[in-house]
Amino acid sequence: MNLQLLCMSKRIFILFLISIALFSCTDENKVNEAIKKIPMDLKIVRFDRELAETSEDNFLETKEKFPYLFPEQYSDSFWIQKLNDTLQIELLREVGEAFPSFENHKTDLELLYKHIKHYFPRINGPKVLTVISSVDYPNRIILTDSLLLIGLDNYLGSDHKFYQGMQKYIAAILDEKYMTSDVAGAFATKVLNYPTERTFLSKIIYYGKILYLKDKLLPNITDAQKIGYSQEQYDWALANEEPMWRYFVENELLYSTDNKLEARFLDLAPFSKFGLELDNESPSRLGRYIGWQIVKAYMDKNEISPQQLLPLSAEEIFKEANYKPRK
Repeated sequence: MNLQLLCMSKRIFILFLISIALFSCTDENKVNEAIKKIPMDLKIVRFDRELAETSEDNFLETKEKFPYLFPEQYSDSFWIQKLNDTLQIELLREVGEAFPSFENHKTDLELLYKHIKHYFPRINGPKVLTVISSVDYPNRIILTDSLLLIGLDNYLGSDHKFYQGMQKYIAAILDEKYMTSDVAGAFATKVLNYPTERTFLSKIIYYGKILYLKDKLLPNITDAQKIGYSQEQYDWALANEEPMWRYFVENELLYSTDNKLEARFLDLAPFSKFGLELDNESPSRLGRYIGWQIVKAYMDKNEISPQQLLPLSAEEIFKEANYKPRK
């Protein structure tokens, strides 16, 4: 009898869990449908194409049309000389061939900004300009309150000839599949303050919040794209989550204020630096990955909005998350 009751209790509990999952899926579907209905028509200006068609004869017309893209500290002769530069001409040609149309990316960006509008109602979609930046990859996305500049010459694919002199780990992120994620990341850094605390924990939670925001704003892209990994790199992080976390804890890194930890575990690099044999197999920025998992564990236990998450302290998130790594 007791055994029968136990089996029945287990069945009831399983059915209860299934009902919760189904309810959550239904609720999530309703949210997604509501987001899709939000009106959003981003204005996309192909400034790179405008520039490709600009010569000395019509330069002043282009400058008058886009004055904010021609800083006054540079003379007109400087810009005209740049227009005739062989590298500039080649950049424009290669970008034109790689991005003859921007419609697919426009659709992706509009869906991103619909999600932003849902979670941050006061934010409006910016005017989007596609530009070339002489492969200035650290500034491939520039976002202001009303303008979004996308340096298309930073998204030609890791094997492109322009990137052959770069280290492979840098070239790997210069692919159009990361473009929308980069825009979401630029938005996240505008609404999220960098921590004033100097601890490693505060920094990994900061990056974890950015990646969690991408979860909400970009539900249709892969987790690998969100963090800027290949799928193989992301799979490595998944498989090694428990030993990574154990290393951080056993070496008392969480409350360390050693600035070298940023270069070892947060910055773009060839690999993360545990000082172990596995280093050469690892992707960089694994501290960000761990911070992401902690924030997700916290949000799984707390029904709050992304806006409510942003100001919370790293300490509060960490303690309430009760994070347990995958094994």
